[in-house]
Amino acid sequence: MKISCLRTDLQSAVSIVSRAVATKSTIPAMEGVLIKAFGDKLNISGYNLEIGITTDVEATIMDEGEIVISAKLFLDIVRNLPEEILTIETDDRLVIYINCGDADYKITGMSSVEYPDLPTFEQTDSITLGSKTLREMIRQTVYATSENMAKPIYTGSLFEIENAVLTIVAIDGYRMAIRKENVESQSNTSFVVPGKTQLEILKLLSDDEEPVDIIIGQRHITFKVKNYRVISRLLEGIFIDYKSTIPQTEKTEVVINTRRLINSVERMSLMNNDRMQSPVRCKFLGDQIKFSCASAVGSANDSIRIPIIGEQVEIGFNNRYMLDALKNTDCDEVKIVLNGTISPIVIKPVQGDSFLFIVVPMRLANEG
Repeated sequence: MKISCLRTDLQSAVSIVSRAVATKSTIPAMEGVLIKAFGDKLNISGYNLEIGITTDVEATIMDEGEIVISAKLFLDIVRNLPEEILTIETDDRLVIYINCGDADYKITGMSSVEYPDLPTFEQTDSITLGSKTLREMIRQTVYATSENMAKPIYTGSLFEIENAVLTIVAIDGYRMAIRKENVESQSNTSFVVPGKTQLEILKLLSDDEEPVDIIIGQRHITFKVKNYRVISRLLEGIFIDYKSTIPQTEKTEVVINTRRLINSVERMSLMNNDRMQSPVRCKFLGDQIKFSCASAVGSANDSIRIPIIGEQVEIGFNNRYMLDALKNTDCDEVKIVLNGTISPIVIKPVQGDSFLFIVVPMRLANEG
């Protein structure tokens, strides 16, 4: 193999593709990137058996071929090359020669035969979303995916397409996040995308509505973002019937400025740390919300004067879970809905139903 390309293009590609490379593997090739030079394209891939990222880089191909290079070493070398044009050449002994200006490297590669094939699958469905829209949907829900591998299905988010609406649902047993968006699709389908895959997708998505193609298969999915293709396995299992967990009544509700509520909860959060988690106690009275939090560190109190509709109620919640939800609303104002002391706290927009966040309350110790 012998190729020539731009250093900045190669650096960008290797940096992104390397995110899918295994950090520690019993197979050395798995810690590398696969480089294929055919036609007028240089294809670079990383794959850790769960997620794969692949892309093409414009290059001049003098001799075709393929080889595996240590991802970390390759990226470090490319980052530090002195000029913009570089050449890469390999020989029959799997030795790789990299030249750029006065800098020369000679490193050992690995045979591409040792590299696992990226999954290929038959397409069963597809949808297209704008980059910004998909980015917002993932960002506003992925925080609620579970980290507990005892129930792997909840380490991902449910993607559900029904009646031309895409709904993303994440749940970890303590909170739930739901985000909806209209899509051009006649399909009725659902699948669960791993949270780790979504976080990688999030890094690629931009703040514009450039189309992102989502190719769906029985067990795998591909996201085509710009010049990158992210291939991931789907999670298998039965996802909870999330609709049945949403409270249908509204005994107490309040419309409140989001930043004002965040500030009060953050003031209470100062009484908690990683070692101890005392609930934030919240009393919804006629014309105000009273906050308090007591722990071994000390105690704190705060209040917000605001009209409250419905019954008076006292409830406790985990400060971090509440803050995660509030900070992902992206609204100046939110509606808080309660149905008693032990019923989930519902956070929704004042108008519409684009999102719905739920926080499971913490039991409060009786005072007095």
